Amino acid sequence: MRVLVTGATGFIGRHVCQALLLNGNLVAAVVRRPDHPDIPPGASYHVVPDIGPETEWGKALSGIDAVVHLAARVHVINETLPDPLFEYCRVNADGTACLAKAAAGAGVRRFVFVSTVKVMGERTAARPFVETDTPKPEDAYGLSKWAAEKALMEAAGQGRLETVILRPPLVYGPGVGGNFLSLLKLCQKASPLPLMTVNNRRSFLYVGNLADAVLRCLNPDNEAAGQTYFIRDGEDLSTPALIRHVARALGRPARLFPAPKSLIRLAGLLMGKSEAVGRVLDNLRVDDEKIRRQLGWTPPWDVVRGLKETAVWFTSGKRV
Repeated sequence: MRVLVTGATGFIGRHVCQALLLNGNLVAAVVRRPDHPDIPPGASYHVVPDIGPETEWGKALSGIDAVVHLAARVHVINETLPDPLFEYCRVNADGTACLAKAAAGAGVRRFVFVSTVKVMGERTAARPFVETDTPKPEDAYGLSKWAAEKALMEAAGQGRLETVILRPPLVYGPGVGGNFLSLLKLCQKASPLPLMTVNNRRSFLYVGNLADAVLRCLNPDNEAAGQTYFIRDGEDLSTPALIRHVARALGRPARLFPAPKSLIRLAGLLMGKSEAVGRVLDNLRVDDEKIRRQLGWTPPWDVVRGLKETAVWFTSGKRV
């Protein structure tokens, strides 16, 4: 199978491309420049400087059997645009619609779109999210990804393109950045953290499990066409349990002490970090029963092994 992968040089994209190549597929990586240092070894590439509503996809899609769409505008620190939602939607929603229509026109059979749990919201209550719940995105990224999902389904309804949508929770693994990288640094320093009595539950996803799920969804002979799936490692963790697992994988002590959640939230508010504090204290769980039942998928890595692989990468200082 010849697979076009957008976002191929990113954290997730590098792992997905590697998994595709190892399974005998031909990979065409979409990159912004031809000299990008993270073009996956063994992949061909197409230069696409910008993804949006007017991107020209003709050459990149020539001879392609399937598309894995990973490229997106994600959280921007110190946002300076006057209308961030417009730019999120231009790239994530309009860009996805443009690619899907071009793929359908080029005769591509299957289109796997990696969305996000954030289309559902920022927290769960008594039970995890399931695919039949009504999406309620709260930020510009989640809103744009939900718009992208709807645009993709509309494009698929006008032709023979088979779409599959994956909604992962927080993805971690070798090469991870952002908040998870910050957590690794805190655990390596054995920094004292006031989180001992936090009793939340959150779903996580090792990047190798996500890559494996993408492979399963590309199989043209299964029931994935037209479906949306939540995926996770299989074990939801509290924030203290996550910290203990990470610290153990790094060979460091986990230094936790108790503090009232109300005080932690107040501190977050005063520092302008309310969203980050919410991710530490709140529940955010997904139910992956559907993909397990329909596709027979189970994650190859459990959370302990996934965190160990991440710790090995982090302590090695090597790029992925």
